Amino acid sequence: MSTTQLPVKMQAVGVNRTGDFDVIEKLELPVPQNAPGDILVKVGEPVSNLPLMIVCSPSIRQFWGGDEDDVVKHFQRTFLPGISLLTMPTDSPPLTRKGLYPISSFPQPLGTEAAGEIVGLPTDDKILSDKEYTLRGFNLGGKVAVYGLGTFAEYVSVPWTRAYPLPDGISTRIAAAGLTQGATALTFVTEAYNVQKGDIILVHTVAGGLGLLFAQLIKRRGATVIGTTSTPEKAELAKQHGADHVILYTKEDTVQRVLELTNGEGVHAIFDGVGKDTFESDFKMIRRKGTIVSVGNASGAVPPFPPLKLVEKNVRLLRPTLSNYMYTPEEGRRYSTELFDLIAKGDLKIRIHAEYPFTAEGVQQAQKDLTGGKTVGKLIVKIAPPPQS
Repeated sequence: MSTTQLPVKMQAVGVNRTGDFDVIEKLELPVPQNAPGDILVKVGEPVSNLPLMIVCSPSIRQFWGGDEDDVVKHFQRTFLPGISLLTMPTDSPPLTRKGLYPISSFPQPLGTEAAGEIVGLPTDDKILSDKEYTLRGFNLGGKVAVYGLGTFAEYVSVPWTRAYPLPDGISTRIAAAGLTQGATALTFVTEAYNVQKGDIILVHTVAGGLGLLFAQLIKRRGATVIGTTSTPEKAELAKQHGADHVILYTKEDTVQRVLELTNGEGVHAIFDGVGKDTFESDFKMIRRKGTIVSVGNASGAVPPFPPLKLVEKNVRLLRPTLSNYMYTPEEGRRYSTELFDLIAKGDLKIRIHAEYPFTAEGVQQAQKDLTGGKTVGKLIVKIAPPPQS
């Protein structure tokens, strides 16, 4: 049996046209037909009778990487030619950063991350016999976290490669909140720069949702974490998540403090989510043969620069994307397994900033809060349990 009995209609929150916050509305849509290669998921955890959960992702650009034009080009390469794009604001003031979502038709539910119960499995025989598919151990009733457009809905259908089984001991709520940012941090500290015991690592900025995950993973590997942030309150939060030294860039000279802390040598690697405002100073704080990992552009895109800039210290510079680290089914299985194991054991704590109702007004407010720049961690949209028949 590949599918459980399903209702005909479902509730969702999405759009019928592009625009500002006011285009977000409550929708009643058909439950998606599961494609031969897809997993159909009932969003949430119905077994425990808790509210169903989905995640309002802070920044799709954090997942795909690159500037806005780069993301557009990525989607045009990845999805069908001629697809239109919906522009939705996200969480990166003062730069007005925007999440770019592929929209082939309207109405369209929003959201990109979720977790819940499998209610439909692939039917394609080639997929069912695929080694990587069988290794994931999908079963009806099993719990998974998923990544794909349209998760602000009671049901979502995604390619099986974008569905990640959950181990015992991790809730769908935490798994959904931790999937994208957790996988980003994990892959970057493994492949962009493989953090080792004894390294000294700088994180710009360390008290954001992604920065807190970087701090925990870097500290866990036995490295020293230096972070930057704006307020004493955020500095204390960062220290609670593993940062050894936190520099208040609003009051201190970041370059001077980093060089003091490293005896003038600089750090082994920098994970920089700020972009334009910190890029030049990164080269003053990186040591010879160090690595600068550009994680985001909160202050604006890094301007063009000559490759000769790297010569002085033989610096390595990367602008990676999660999608290219979890590109193959094997990579997706390996990293998601490691991520959820870390979360289940308590070695990686996922911070949830707030929860919102499953209404147009609730999702609008979540988007507004994201653009306000005052959130730290994920924003959860709670889907009320369906009525009992």
